Amino acid sequence: MFTCVADGEADGGAAGCPCCQPTVRSADRRITRELSRRGLLAGAASALAGLGFVPRASAQATRAAPPTVITNFQLFDGKSLGLRGGQSLRIEDGRIKQVAGAGQGAPEGARLIDCGGRVLMPGLIDAHWHVMFASLNPAQLMTADIGFVFLSASAQAERTLMRGFTTVRDLGGPSFPLKKAIDSGLAVGPRIYPCGAVITTTGGHGDMRMNSDVPRSPGGPQSQIESIGAAAIADSADEVRLRVREQLFLGASQIKMIGGGGVASPRTTLDMVTFTVPELRAGVEAAADRNTYVAVHAYPPAAIQRAIDAGVQCVEHGHLMDEATAQLMADKGVWLSTQPFIDETDNAPMTGQSRINLLQVLAGTPTMYGYAKRYGIKTAWGSDLLFSSEVAERQGVLLTHMSRWYSNAEALRMATAGNAELLALSGPRNPYPGKLGVIEDGAYADLLVVAGDPLQDINLLAEPDKNLVVIMKDGKIHKDARAGAAPTMGSVIE
Repeated sequence: MFTCVADGEADGGAAGCPCCQPTVRSADRRITRELSRRGLLAGAASALAGLGFVPRASAQATRAAPPTVITNFQLFDGKSLGLRGGQSLRIEDGRIKQVAGAGQGAPEGARLIDCGGRVLMPGLIDAHWHVMFASLNPAQLMTADIGFVFLSASAQAERTLMRGFTTVRDLGGPSFPLKKAIDSGLAVGPRIYPCGAVITTTGGHGDMRMNSDVPRSPGGPQSQIESIGAAAIADSADEVRLRVREQLFLGASQIKMIGGGGVASPRTTLDMVTFTVPELRAGVEAAADRNTYVAVHAYPPAAIQRAIDAGVQCVEHGHLMDEATAQLMADKGVWLSTQPFIDETDNAPMTGQSRINLLQVLAGTPTMYGYAKRYGIKTAWGSDLLFSSEVAERQGVLLTHMSRWYSNAEALRMATAGNAELLALSGPRNPYPGKLGVIEDGAYADLLVVAGDPLQDINLLAEPDKNLVVIMKDGKIHKDARAGAAPTMGSVIE
C-alpha cells in the first residue's frame, strides 16, 4: 500500500521518511494481507454464487415477493373459541397486512390461494422442544461427530415445520447455529427461541457426565457435555451468574435452570432438589439484567416453591405438584409450561431409575392438569420429546392429548396465542418481536390450512401429512397440497 522505497531498505527504517518506519511497514503488511484475504473470500463467494450456492434469503432479496391473498376459508384466529367465515387475508413482506371481509379484491400480480372452505389457523407453537436432541439417542449424541448431530437436527427441524409447528421454544441444547441457518434461509425449520445450555448443579438433571469427570474442580477443564453446549454446571451463586451470562452472550432468548431430578437422567430421582434459593435468585437476577426470564425445570412441590421464592416466572413440568403449590403458582402469576404425558408411548423407551421417574410423571399428569384448571394457572403446552425420531413424530399426538382436560378450541388456543404470550416474556431478547400465534393485522404470516375442522376433531393434527393442506411460515409456502397446486414438501414457493 505504501510505496517509496524497496522493502529491504524500509526494514532498516529510512531516516526522515515516516512511512518507512518499522511499525508503519508492519501495519502495511497486515492491512495488505487482510485485504487479500477479503478479496479471496469475496472471490469465493462470487464463485459459489455463480454455481447457485447462495442462501435462499440472499437470492430472494433481489426481488420482492408479490402479495398473497387467501380466500374462501373458515378462520380460527388463535384467540377466539370458534370459527368465522366471510373473510379474506392479504399478506405482504411476511406479515399479515389485512384481515378483511370477503370480496375485497386483490392487488395486481398477487398470488391467490383459495382454501376451498377449509379451516385457516395460525401455525402451532411448541413451548418445550429440544431442537438438537429430538432425533438421536444419548449414546449417539455423546459419541457422534458434531457435524452429524447438526445435520440430524436440521433434518428434524424441517420435519417439525412440516408437522405444522412454525415456532418452538428450545429448552436445552446448542441450537444457536441452526437457528441462524434457518433465519438466514440456509435451512428449513421453525422459528427457534433458544436457551442454550441448561444450567444445572453437580448431580442434577442434565449432568450426564462420565464418572471419570468427577471430581470437578471449579474453573477446571470442561466435560464433553459442557463442551458441546448441552449443559453448564454451576455449584454456587457466582457460578450461576457466570453460566447464565455466558448463554445470554451466545444469544439465549431465555434461560433454563434445573431445580431437581428428571426422567432422562438415570442418576437422579424426582423428589430431589438442586439449586438453593440464593442460587436460583442469582440466575433470575442475571437474566433480569438483560430483561429476560428464567424457566426452572421442577417436578415436586419443594423444587417448585424454591423457584417461586427466587422470583422465577415460569416452571417447566410440575407433574408432582400438590394443591398448595398450585394455589401459590396461581397467586404469584407464575406460568406452568408442561406436557400431557399419558403413557409410555409418549417417550423414548426408558429403563431403571429413568423408567421409575417416568411412571411417576405419568401418574401425576391428571392431578396436575386438574389443579391447573381449578386454580386458573397460566398454562402453556409443550411436547418435550427426546432421543427418538419415531417419538418426535408424535408431536401433534401430544397436542391431541389435551382434549382430556380442555376443549379442542382451548387446547388450540393454548398452542397458538397462549404459547405466544409465554414467549413474549423474553422482552427485548425476543428474536422475533412481532405478533405470533394469531391471525390478525400485523402478525407474522405463519399459517396452516387444515382439511377438516380441528375445533371439532383435534385428532386431525395427529396426521399432518394427510390433513395439513398448506403450511406457510413468514409468508412463504412450504407445503401446498391443494388440488391443482404444484406439489411441494419442505421447499419454499415464491
